[in-house]
Amino acid sequence: MVAAETALAILRTRLSNPTFAHSHLKSSSESNYSKLKFIISSSIAEACNNSVLLLGPRGSGKVAVAELVLEDLKAEHADEISVEIARQLCLEHRLLFSKMASSDDNSQFMIDMLRECGLAHKTTIFVLDEFDLFTQGKQRLLYSLLDALQTLTSQAVVIGMSCRLDADQLLEKRVRSRFSNRKLLFIPPSADEMQRLIEHLLYLPKDSGLPTNFVTEFNSRLSNIISDKKFKEIVNSISAVDGTISNLLTFLFRAVSYMDVESGFLMMENFKSAELCMQKQPKIDCLQDEHEGSVQLYIFKKEL
Repeated sequence: MVAAETALAILRTRLSNPTFAHSHLKSSSESNYSKLKFIISSSIAEACNNSVLLLGPRGSGKVAVAELVLEDLKAEHADEISVEIARQLCLEHRLLFSKMASSDDNSQFMIDMLRECGLAHKTTIFVLDEFDLFTQGKQRLLYSLLDALQTLTSQAVVIGMSCRLDADQLLEKRVRSRFSNRKLLFIPPSADEMQRLIEHLLYLPKDSGLPTNFVTEFNSRLSNIISDKKFKEIVNSISAVDGTISNLLTFLFRAVSYMDVESGFLMMENFKSAELCMQKQPKIDCLQDEHEGSVQLYIFKKEL
């Protein structure tokens, strides 16, 4: 019972952490993790400026991979990390950055900050989530930032993330000319990649502190389930609706939640129950007990 509860806690912790789901990509030189880390690492080592776009549907792992790369770089450059929040900069160094300052004043503050960091041989990393929103209007912020990267004194990396694959086409000509045009596409994993990811997420580690016999039996049973044709059909069914890693994590978390703590092992029925739960449509379920006239009225109101 104790071993089963511990195993359940381990699996839930893993499945609620998108960063762990992408950590198995570190070993592949072709993964977006390796490519993004190379871009940032080379920028730090060579003291140069760079920019890159991470493009893919929501839940494809853009933020998780970026966070994983930055955490690893922090560990590698532990003695070189220097962080000052804007409030401290304003108070201690009397800089102009403020909510009350104009856009021009704040842009000038950003340029001054980049210049000072460059002179101190420190690389500044900007992460712009929902990058396409920054392309609205006159794009003054993007222009000021990318224009500052053209100077010899600055040393920075701009990482833009967007669910729009045409995000780079939304840039004005003057902004696009200053962008490096590097793009990393986050596409749904293939069937083989999906299987390796599931194994990475659900197999219990030997150094988990659990009894060796329990870990061996748990992983053996899970291996039989993963190789089962029915399980592959379930995964394909889930992926056909939404092939993102985020959706897979939701499915597996539901399956683990159905695990019988008394037996201590995952069973095929857990994954079948999770599939049924994922396929439920609450709005349709609410209408099942309604009178036919009420349903027709709902349809009529919707059409209006």
